[in-house]
Amino acid sequence: MNNHTWKEKVIALRRQFHENPELSGQEFETSKLVQDILKNEGIHFETGYAKTGVLGIIEGEKAGGTIALRADMDALPIVERTDIDFPSKNAGVMHACGHDAHTAMLLCTAMRLNEMKASLQGTVLLVFQPAEENSPIGGAGPMLEDGIFAKYRPDAIFGQHVWPNLAVGQIGIRDKEMMGASDSIRITIKGEGGHASMPHQGKDAIVISAELISAIQSIISRNADPLEAAVITIGTISGGYRYNVIADQVILEGTVRTYKESIKEMIKSRLVQLIKGFEIAYGISIDFVYTDGYNATVNTPEWAQLVRSRVVSMLGETAAPTVNASLGGEDFSRFLKEIPGAFYWLGCAREGVEVQRPLHDAEFYLNEECLELGVNLMTDVAMQALSTLASKGSFEK
Repeated sequence: MNNHTWKEKVIALRRQFHENPELSGQEFETSKLVQDILKNEGIHFETGYAKTGVLGIIEGEKAGGTIALRADMDALPIVERTDIDFPSKNAGVMHACGHDAHTAMLLCTAMRLNEMKASLQGTVLLVFQPAEENSPIGGAGPMLEDGIFAKYRPDAIFGQHVWPNLAVGQIGIRDKEMMGASDSIRITIKGEGGHASMPHQGKDAIVISAELISAIQSIISRNADPLEAAVITIGTISGGYRYNVIADQVILEGTVRTYKESIKEMIKSRLVQLIKGFEIAYGISIDFVYTDGYNATVNTPEWAQLVRSRVVSMLGETAAPTVNASLGGEDFSRFLKEIPGAFYWLGCAREGVEVQRPLHDAEFYLNEECLELGVNLMTDVAMQALSTLASKGSFEK
């Protein structure tokens, strides 16, 4: 199959997935299509992982190690506002994070590797993961709990994500942190209501919330090392009844993003101390819930360097620019917590567009010129990773 045909195939698949997005945990038709394609290609697969997850298995004819390649399948509850010819047919649901592309690229990678089975030095596992967007539960953890790697234990795992901040032909890869831990907080301030004209008779939860929000920001500015990345964002505030009533309750919800576990624990501890201080100062009670989300996505240097070497070999030195890590969360971190590997970004910026719409935006649309490159790179990384494993030890077939 020539390169032109591969390009057409991956674009067609991506568009098919884009038109039929499904929310986390509801990827039934997506999963069925993945299974049908694997079956038609003669690729063995197993199901029953995290409800809709699929594990494809390609066993090479030569002895060797085992690597895993992962793609996420779910979409977001977003009303699409693009001007493309193949928009979402599922009202209020959109592939605004590129998972349609991830799934299509892994399927085409699977097809290519299956054609090369005679030269494969080991086994390739194809992980089609549901519910990546469903933090803090996600889909990677449930797949691991369901024993996805009980029979075939990968020596290394790789994942890629389209990235609109990089041009097509550029790959973002780091030897350490790629993405941040994504935790959530919920703070319920319980004051005392009253008439707005007599504030001294109540305990105004809105005023308290305003001061608490300001105090929370000082945790980062005055407790965290300025050279260590950390963010606390309060995303929602809800409370009050009407303009002339003292609010008796306000609920704050937000997120905490970090790379290092020590910074995360410091923030968690300081939040507890700060809230206790507000309870004492204002004579109120405050309920505080801190929910651990995805871990930080931290690459294994050896495998990150392998990806970088393949990028440079295929595309040249400028194709692997120095990139900063992102504090966005990624469920691939759960796999990396147990298995060495690497996660990298595939540039997908649209040419001639001054403002690139970000991931999770209703107008996000990737440059499809990146898709064939994603297939080529993932195929090459898989082959090279198996070759590297084979050079390290003896394997019996």
